[in-house]
Amino acid sequence: MTAARQDSCANGAPARALHLSGHFGEWMQGRLGPGGPVVLITLPCAVLGVTASMDAGAQNLRGAGLDGPHGAAAAARFIAYLGLDLPYGVRVQACAEAGLGTGVSTASLLALARLARWRGPASMLARACLRAEGASDPLMSRNPERLLWASRQGRALARLPALPAYEVIGGFFGLPRITDPADSAFPDIVDLVPLWKAARDLEGFAALASVSARRSLDLRGPAQDPTADLASRLGALGWIIAHTGAARGLIFAPGRVPDHAAQALRDAGMRGILQFSGGRA
Repeated sequence: MTAARQDSCANGAPARALHLSGHFGEWMQGRLGPGGPVVLITLPCAVLGVTASMDAGAQNLRGAGLDGPHGAAAAARFIAYLGLDLPYGVRVQACAEAGLGTGVSTASLLALARLARWRGPASMLARACLRAEGASDPLMSRNPERLLWASRQGRALARLPALPAYEVIGGFFGLPRITDPADSAFPDIVDLVPLWKAARDLEGFAALASVSARRSLDLRGPAQDPTADLASRLGALGWIIAHTGAARGLIFAPGRVPDHAAQALRDAGMRGILQFSGGRA
């Protein structure tokens, strides 16, 4: 179960709209060995994602999640692969702009399937997302944070342990960065995966998330990122990033987020501050 609140999110959903949850960066992301696939462990976030509704007055699939380099063409490929039909246009409203690392693209496609009353397996949704865009987040799966997800293959490589209860406070730092499915320039995290499988307490998971984030920033930038320093100053157990995108977050035990944390993040240059919880209660 995940609870969340945010300074600025798209709460004005149209009547009878559905909401598809997004994520807030990743607990970890990297290559599974130097020549291995790109894998990730997502960080679900219910306050992010998209709202979508059928609209007889809309002539095209449109909205924040369907714009950019993919747009309506990707949506059409997705729908065609699943053999579905959308008799009306669709309006999609995202809680964050594309490219920030919140799963807008995948959530938008999944919203189309829901609106078209898809009832098939999650694995086929993953394949359809892959066909549409060349990469996928595991948002079609129940408990997606418990999957070691090969994002360029659209499949889970392993089941992972349940996470203990946690709170994250974060925001967005830097420019949007749309995922390129051909981009494989990620650090090797093959050594971190067995440690993640063996971790049992929040301190252990948070420490591994911090290592993954640091490796990614060292390899991919940006060079000047305030998240690690904020984690240290505010007493966080660790920190996370969107390994492709602008999401940045600090990991705390439930109820331990300092009252001044949101202002500290704003002062460091972050925007769109949000706070959410997850893990086992």
